[in-house]
Amino acid sequence: MTPSALVPVWLAELADQRRQSPHTVAGYRHDLECLLELAGETPLESLTATHIRRFVGVLHARGLGGRTLARALSAWRGYYRWLGRRGVLARNPVEGVRAPKSPRPLPKVLSPDEANRLLGDALRAPVRATSPDAGASAEDADAETSRAALVALRDQAMFELFYSSGLRLSELASLDVDCLADIASGEVRVLGKRSKTRQVPVGTRAREAIAAWAAQREALAARGEKALFVGVRGARIAVRIIEQQLERRAVAQGLPMRVHPHMLRHSFASHVLQSSGDLRAVQEMLGHASIASTQVYTHLDFQHLAKVYDAAHPRARRK
Repeated sequence: MTPSALVPVWLAELADQRRQSPHTVAGYRHDLECLLELAGETPLESLTATHIRRFVGVLHARGLGGRTLARALSAWRGYYRWLGRRGVLARNPVEGVRAPKSPRPLPKVLSPDEANRLLGDALRAPVRATSPDAGASAEDADAETSRAALVALRDQAMFELFYSSGLRLSELASLDVDCLADIASGEVRVLGKRSKTRQVPVGTRAREAIAAWAAQREALAARGEKALFVGVRGARIAVRIIEQQLERRAVAQGLPMRVHPHMLRHSFASHVLQSSGDLRAVQEMLGHASIASTQVYTHLDFQHLAKVYDAAHPRARRK
């Protein structure tokens, strides 16, 4: 088979053997389709580093940024390495080709005060997904009020755990009720990227909120449902619902920015690093494979120090 014809074989191996996520495999598929389109009539086995550099230039002229180009080069490089291991090709034209650098935007975080404001006590009037019918009976109204109270307990527990432990959205949604014993003892085990597990601490406020939710969870969960957090239909809560509920909570609490789940993860990392200065510990808690992914939070820390300096130093203040 030619290198072009082997593309589906490599993608299947990524999904089945290397356990890459469907999103990652779809990204690799798109990048290789792009390579084939750029190569045109030139077979993949005939491409050289000169071709690859020209392709990068073409994509850059189309408006693709450095990070997107680096991802494409990584996919191309990985595919050629795979071909080399199978003895299909003896050289890798992508080796040594680098994407143009682009400024890396710093993640947006909440200040400690904003985090406390967002995660204060459960809202007195829980946000409703829909408005009750004007002709609803008293029983229907009571049921709606009860359901709203359960949703408020659930949301409080989810958001406290987000900020307490720096979880990813998918990690939080995939938690099952069998983790409650570990949470009660101050930790939680999660399944992260590339099917890697890690244990992270759970703070007092989060443990209290989760205990309050767990005590009422059966009133909302369907019989036999294993998920720790469930939606109003009783099944495992969808990640989009978590995003929507967090956005509503931020608006209801008067925060001036759009708050998304990853912002709580960023805020967790930034605040722990500001207080401890222990970059390695933050790396472990976030589940980053490389310390480089965690180092972005040192820049956030410096930004905070720079703002304090500008506001406090007599020779730095603006007139």
